[in-house]
Amino acid sequence: MARMEADMPWFRELSAQDRSWVGLIVQAGIKSFLDWFRSDVDVSDAEGPALAASVFGAAPRALAGVITLQQTVDLVRLSIEVVESNIDGILDPEDAPAVHAAVLRYAREVAFATAEVYAKAAEARGAWDARLEALVVDSVLRAEADESVLSRASAVGWGARGQVAVVLATMPERRNETDLFDAVRRAAREAGMDALCAVQGDRLVVLLGGVQDEATAAAALVDLVADGPVVVGPVTEDLGHAHLSARAALSAHRAAAGWPEAPRPVRSSDLLPERALAGDGHARRHLVEEIYLPLLHARGTLIETLAAYFATGSSLEATARMLFVHANTVRYRLRQVAETTGFTPSHPRDALTLQIALVLGRQSGRDL
Repeated sequence: MARMEADMPWFRELSAQDRSWVGLIVQAGIKSFLDWFRSDVDVSDAEGPALAASVFGAAPRALAGVITLQQTVDLVRLSIEVVESNIDGILDPEDAPAVHAAVLRYAREVAFATAEVYAKAAEARGAWDARLEALVVDSVLRAEADESVLSRASAVGWGARGQVAVVLATMPERRNETDLFDAVRRAAREAGMDALCAVQGDRLVVLLGGVQDEATAAAALVDLVADGPVVVGPVTEDLGHAHLSARAALSAHRAAAGWPEAPRPVRSSDLLPERALAGDGHARRHLVEEIYLPLLHARGTLIETLAAYFATGSSLEATARMLFVHANTVRYRLRQVAETTGFTPSHPRDALTLQIALVLGRQSGRDL
């Protein structure tokens, strides 16, 4: 114990209780060696758990979280060194070589037992972290994020850095879940983001923190998942509001089959037509409130021009004839539609979104 005080600065920083636990471990190790040396059993034939229990069983499991594996290795090395340095002084010369050899064999087995103790502690901690992480993701998906969820997320390494987006993709068939999660976290970390992962059926759910652009953030994960849609919800201000991104991403992932040519990743907002057709009320309201009503309020002729444009098969000349205006007027009004909504009528995907917004807006009967 005096050598530990002198040679190990970390030992001096331990609490009195933790130092006493270390002392008990050292005593248990020496006693275990004496018991083995008295017996006829080869220490290498002893079961690992039994040896680990005899040496480390006196200390609480929590001590593994106070003393690192490297510090424990240093402790074992110093203990063996002290024992060996005293053997020659307390034994007859003819007995010393046999005891030195026995100490070496015993030290090897203690080293294996030490690794086993820390491996089991890491495994248990990893399993607990995985359950905690799954609880956080599930709470976000069910819109139940509260202070306890934020605390759990912090416990599994969530840095709470800025904005959050939710990504949904298909799990690879032949990839270990733990390995996949590690790869996702590594890719997110390299992109300056946090990541929490969970699996629901064959679906991978990833919460990304520190997101600037949702599509750019999701692109970091595309090569890690199976073929199929990779959908990302809108960016929300923090984890407490991530359920809004999750709701949009879930709806878009369910509806993504309606657009087989969708890019990977695809924003949930790019799947508004498919989501609306699949019965997503939030998507329908978005199409009415963010597209139809702005067009209606901007200028009455925009709705009329857009409807005529679609009715004539997207022909500028035919639309101009139907409305008794010049083709350049039609072009001007369609540019206004694009500026007002962000959707260009001449683009096939945008045209689909605008057409569905027109239908839903008329069905709603709203003008405010």
